[in-house]
Amino acid sequence: MGQKRAQFLPYALPFIEQEEIDEVIGTLKSGWLSTGPKVREFEEKFQLLTGAKHAIAVNSCTAALFLALKARGIGAGDEVITTPLTFCATANTIIHTGAAPIFVDIDPATLNIDTEQIEAAITPHTKAIVPVHFAGQSCDMDRILTIAKKYDLFVLEDAAHALYTTYHDQPIGSIGDATAFSFYATKNIATGEGGMLTTNDDALAARMRRLALHGMSKGAWNRYGEKGTWYYEVEEPGYKMNMFDVQASLGLVQLSRLDDMQARREQMAKMYHDAFQKKAGLILPPVHQEGRHAWHLYVLQVDQAKAGITRDEMIDQLQKEYKIGTSVHFIPIHLHLYYKTTYNYSPDDFPHSLTYYERTLSLPLYPSMTDEDVQDVITAVLSILTEKKAGS
Repeated sequence: MGQKRAQFLPYALPFIEQEEIDEVIGTLKSGWLSTGPKVREFEEKFQLLTGAKHAIAVNSCTAALFLALKARGIGAGDEVITTPLTFCATANTIIHTGAAPIFVDIDPATLNIDTEQIEAAITPHTKAIVPVHFAGQSCDMDRILTIAKKYDLFVLEDAAHALYTTYHDQPIGSIGDATAFSFYATKNIATGEGGMLTTNDDALAARMRRLALHGMSKGAWNRYGEKGTWYYEVEEPGYKMNMFDVQASLGLVQLSRLDDMQARREQMAKMYHDAFQKKAGLILPPVHQEGRHAWHLYVLQVDQAKAGITRDEMIDQLQKEYKIGTSVHFIPIHLHLYYKTTYNYSPDDFPHSLTYYERTLSLPLYPSMTDEDVQDVITAVLSILTEKKAGS
């Protein structure tokens, strides 16, 4: 049996240092607690990072997805194509507009939406495609954009996992019609909660920004500043989805350290790869050569027939015997009660997503982990496999 840890290793932790704390304290002392100058600075730096013409900071990636669909005019009677291998927010936001999510299975070679199946899912009601860059690896955007152009479809990229990802040499965030990013506590940069919308479309950007703050006319956020004005117009009934300066303060510092944090993620992913690549019963995360992987997740699959152990047994032993936390990304959307009953899905409707789900677990992967932490994970996984084979 491998060496056991004295303390539990959480699955994920935000990488917060003194610089973030100081920046937040400075913002609190400034008097700007809601949307203000830090949000604008964060947006400007995010534009530079992604190469997008516009960046709109919001309170979550969920809000970003919803606002983009609403700003495009997608609603009742429409259909939006996406993948079942994603967090429920991707599909929920489609439903909240009044549209229906239409699922297309994943390609098991990439874990992203199978672009060869998209056209068969298109109907006269289809208005958009929401590709999900799963785990930090880009979808086949050339193929998706070609299909979208052919059928005049809106492309909204779910990039909750894909900050720092590139497709070929182009950053995710400047490819589709709009892109939604997440800064949730477990993401590659964290603001606690938070998200960003990027687009190169001037009209779309203006409407998304307006909808994010009650439908009020631009400049409303600064109506209490020295150069602000008390007057504003409500141009349409919008929502309360804006980011605030305390969040942006965290984001600014995290963004300044992104290169270093990503380098650390890549180092740890390589350590896992080197340790697991020749181990029977383990399937490594796919990595294609069409761009840079952001390594938001390290998803390991357990092949029960070869490993002699199920995914659930692996998770249970890692937690209880080795004090190592893991997670599962994701329970496919079509397996959840609401979607099963509302859309009459059965588990086998998306077989590749189902097979992947039944054998996957996500290992800890975050910059504050030490090499010793990574080695503890590796030793635990390999020890569990060895013990299982010895006992069979």
